[in-house]
Amino acid sequence: MRRQLVPALLLAAAVLSVVRADAQRAPATRSSFTLDQVTQYPFPNELNAASRASRIVWALNERGVRNLFVAEGPAFTPRRLTNYADDDGQELTSVQLSPDGRYVVYVRGGDHGSNFDDALPVNPLGLPTPVGVQMWSVPFDGGEPRSLGEGEGPVVSPVGDQVAFERGNQLWVVPIDGAAPARRLFTARGSNGSPVWSPTGDRLAFVSNRGDHAYVGVYRGPDTPITYVAPSTHRDGSPRWSPDGSQLVFVRRVGGGGAAQNVLEQRPSAWALWTASATSGEARLLWTSPNTLRGSVPNTHGGTNLHWAAGGRIVFMSYMDGWPHLYSIAATGGSPLLLTPGNYMAEYVRLSPDGRTLVFAGNAGDTPDDLHRRHVVSVPVDRAAPRVLTPGTGLEWTPVVLSDGATVAFLGATAQRPPLPAVMQLAGGTPRQLGADRIPADFPSAQLVTPRAVSYTADDGVVVHAQLFDAGGPAGRRPAIVYVHGGPPRQMLVGWHYSDYYTHAYAMNQYLASRGYVVLSVNYRLGIGYGYEFHQPAAAGARGASEYRDVKAAALYLRGLPTVDPARIGIYGGSYGGYLTALALGRNSDLFAAGVDIHGVHDMTAGSSGAGSALQSAMSGASRFEPTDRDQALEVAWTSSPVSSVSTWRSPVLLIHGDDDRNVRFSQTVDLARRLAAQGVDYEELVIVDDTHHWMRHANQRRVDAATADYFDRKLRGAVQ
Repeated sequence: MRRQLVPALLLAAAVLSVVRADAQRAPATRSSFTLDQVTQYPFPNELNAASRASRIVWALNERGVRNLFVAEGPAFTPRRLTNYADDDGQELTSVQLSPDGRYVVYVRGGDHGSNFDDALPVNPLGLPTPVGVQMWSVPFDGGEPRSLGEGEGPVVSPVGDQVAFERGNQLWVVPIDGAAPARRLFTARGSNGSPVWSPTGDRLAFVSNRGDHAYVGVYRGPDTPITYVAPSTHRDGSPRWSPDGSQLVFVRRVGGGGAAQNVLEQRPSAWALWTASATSGEARLLWTSPNTLRGSVPNTHGGTNLHWAAGGRIVFMSYMDGWPHLYSIAATGGSPLLLTPGNYMAEYVRLSPDGRTLVFAGNAGDTPDDLHRRHVVSVPVDRAAPRVLTPGTGLEWTPVVLSDGATVAFLGATAQRPPLPAVMQLAGGTPRQLGADRIPADFPSAQLVTPRAVSYTADDGVVVHAQLFDAGGPAGRRPAIVYVHGGPPRQMLVGWHYSDYYTHAYAMNQYLASRGYVVLSVNYRLGIGYGYEFHQPAAAGARGASEYRDVKAAALYLRGLPTVDPARIGIYGGSYGGYLTALALGRNSDLFAAGVDIHGVHDMTAGSSGAGSALQSAMSGASRFEPTDRDQALEVAWTSSPVSSVSTWRSPVLLIHGDDDRNVRFSQTVDLARRLAAQGVDYEELVIVDDTHHWMRHANQRRVDAATADYFDRKLRGAVQ
């Protein structure tokens, strides 16, 4: 490995813009398919169904051109509903059908996977007038979409005639056909949102967030005062109606304030379920979580996943037995019933229209390596009888039961085939794939490898799972690359992923493997899929970065493979993966020869980093005067940050960041670049102007992928000659 040390002033003038990555560069190595071929897959998401009609809808992203598709039973022939034609970076979210299936409602624009400013326009084309973020409706049978105006979180009424939504911290309604302007329902203090229609569509439950406390409110009409349910100093949320509309169940968490806490210690986050009269607002305690770390509020997809199901059963999720499992409890009280026993997780949970069955995506099944997959699982709401509906080596997710109660729709993929919608009988059978003709004819399915599930042990004894991509190559030792996912509550799988962000990563790992690299995709601690202690480890993140042990051990694992050249191991990742990439290069340039740091967090002590918020709050108000660990915590956060290791950083790095990033501030990379320049570290940078954390334009994602591959080819001295 040769390191190039560049004086700071010279480097500042000579930093490359990596424009070579934008062109179809003749590869220095032989590849069985091109980057364009493997990244041109269509990606479906936002799958939803009508509750009273056999109709489904989904969004489809085809090389950045996003449209809605629909299908109707029993044939379920896909049909494109909208006609957007450009790779313009405008996402389609909140996609839903009216209960009768007559209308599709959606939001176009924004970045709704962000941590802040999600409803602001995204303008990666640099248009003089950006495309606004708006709600739209379009008839299922076809026609031009009609604007419902600006707003967030649209929810269609059970009657199907109007849409409730959030605008300016208040709740509004608008006719679903856009025939009249929206009108504000009421004006109330705080930030009011999360509307939930009553079963008859004549009332709305909502959450009124007042900062350090929050209420559940019930709106009955313009002439009736709002009822606030059992107001207290707590934070209440997630209201759900009983099937008859007479009661509500909601989640109660501890409010703000209190004595300063030790930031370095893990503490339980208590929560409880309360039921209340929807008329009087009088409430009673139904269930309290165990006062343990495992009993804390779950932070997997859907959080508490609260549902009021049929038969007087209330369904929720908890980690209290060590896995994110589903439970149900009688609305009258009693002990919770564990519905999903076993060492697997449940996520993307949906209740059937009749309220009797839950369907979800779980890493469950009897096929080897199912721990690293997702399958559709169903379970009754009143007994522990889970059943894997889609066993085998495929991957399936986001299921929804259709109005007949007998059909389930979902999205699924394999290690070779990218995701497609599918339908099947809830009782079992063979899934029917929809829209396979959208996959381009030259998509290289036959050339893709099946990643192999492997495991190794970190230096503190933690077993780490990973996927190994190896397409083979010439005799001798080859370069290798560690891929580090973001999140960090994520899990990379042995096939195409259910997240668009990690689908790109999967395609990229396949491409790198095709060029002769040995690629190891690491599921480090802090990730999901392996139980509570792995997901919430001690001394992780800003508390000590214990998860870095898993990344360092990945390089040592690769060094032990006879096919890998130990002097040519690279590393790359985005977001939290960018953080761990930078940490690896700063701490262990002896192991990692080069890296690509994509919009990573670099300073955990900065409140604008998207991390370290607990540290910032510990420095404010009365806590400044109370005995706390704040000084020690700030020191630990600093030593857990890549910027604290710049003095030992020797390996070259490519920094990539979009300057409209709404998850990790662009300033994180600006600051690191200045520090690397002062240290004389060989770095290059690629800035994507006006795009966000999620590369809303396919063309920009393509630039990032091409720059990454090009950089490793140059810095790791080529792959297959």
